[in-house]
Amino acid sequence: MTCPIDHSGTRGPAAITLDPFVTDLAGESAVLRAAGPLVRVVLPGGVGVYAVTRHAEARKLLTDSRIVKDIGAWGAWQRGEIPMDWPLIGLANPGRSMLTVDGDEHRRLRTLVAQALTVRRVEKLRAGIEALTTGMLDRLAQLPAGERVDLKAEFAYPLPMNVISELMGVDAADHPRLKALFEKFFSTQTLPEEVPQMMADLGALFSRIVESKRENPGDDLTSALIAASEDGDHLSTEEITNTLQLMVAAGHETTISLIVNAVVALETHPEQRALVLKGEVPWENVIEETLRWSTPTSHVLIRFAAEDVEVGDRILPKGEGLIVSFGAIGRDEEQHGDTAGEFDATRTPNRHISFGHGPHVCPGAALSRLEALVALPALYARFPDLTLAVSPQELRNKPILTQNDLFELPVRLA
Repeated sequence: MTCPIDHSGTRGPAAITLDPFVTDLAGESAVLRAAGPLVRVVLPGGVGVYAVTRHAEARKLLTDSRIVKDIGAWGAWQRGEIPMDWPLIGLANPGRSMLTVDGDEHRRLRTLVAQALTVRRVEKLRAGIEALTTGMLDRLAQLPAGERVDLKAEFAYPLPMNVISELMGVDAADHPRLKALFEKFFSTQTLPEEVPQMMADLGALFSRIVESKRENPGDDLTSALIAASEDGDHLSTEEITNTLQLMVAAGHETTISLIVNAVVALETHPEQRALVLKGEVPWENVIEETLRWSTPTSHVLIRFAAEDVEVGDRILPKGEGLIVSFGAIGRDEEQHGDTAGEFDATRTPNRHISFGHGPHVCPGAALSRLEALVALPALYARFPDLTLAVSPQELRNKPILTQNDLFELPVRLA
């Protein structure tokens, strides 16, 4: 892993260029932390922003009203320096939704989603998640003993995709198309000439789903958002469509990575695995330590400084973009001590912010935790002799700046 230094056109300390291929996320995160709590970085495509890399400073910035989600506050955007075919444009400018507004407008757009995903309501989904998990494990159990299986493709991906689709009212027939489009949406390697069509295709697909729900409403969150707009909440069609896209994207990607990363952590730490399987460490601890040590979300794009903001002994200048580098933050020794770089499921306390902090904290955190809490113990109860089918060094990260995501997770179930 290399983190080359870019000396061109940056103010303050030289910038760190983030690796678009994500060949060594842990190494890159260590470089970012060592550079300080606020670091100038260069995103794929040559776009310069700042990254917050430490726990305490991130908590402050995530509740600072001077840090806003309105892309209109970004100087580079105002100056026309961000092209519409930038591979990360969909993450920087995803359209109007609860992700891109602040204050009262944010609360208005978030209210219905937050009500649908309270811990109590999410718990009502447990039986359906358990049934789905059992069915998938039954199918895996029918495979020949010792056969190599991609656990991501056969288990970690379809479980959260089916759960969020049922919650939002997305038909399973749309899953293959969604998978292909989201691959391009998140990837740093999507060709610029493909970006506008990909964005248009995603918009058209989700618009079609919303229109279908207008004509045939069901017991799902998209139908609830439409009903709320008709009852006087004044949610626009754009807001409903963008919220649907946001929920489906975030609602499956994060949980895929959480499940995959937990399996990798346990299989590369046999002493921890043994404690968990003997019941000496609860699965909740495994999930929280995975969220901290191998966080599903490596960097979150993007916030903007509406004013100059002090961050430690540095300044985030007005008009600059800010990303939150959760991969670096999760292993901050100032928060988690000298063992911050180690996976330890016995760690207490374990106060991380891997689902965010402040008003934009992930509304689906409880659902993601529940899915992992159902899936992981069921997986190991059915296949206690599960092992990686390749060496850990052969596992490859996908070229996705925002997600700590593998191409595949090859295992042998027995």
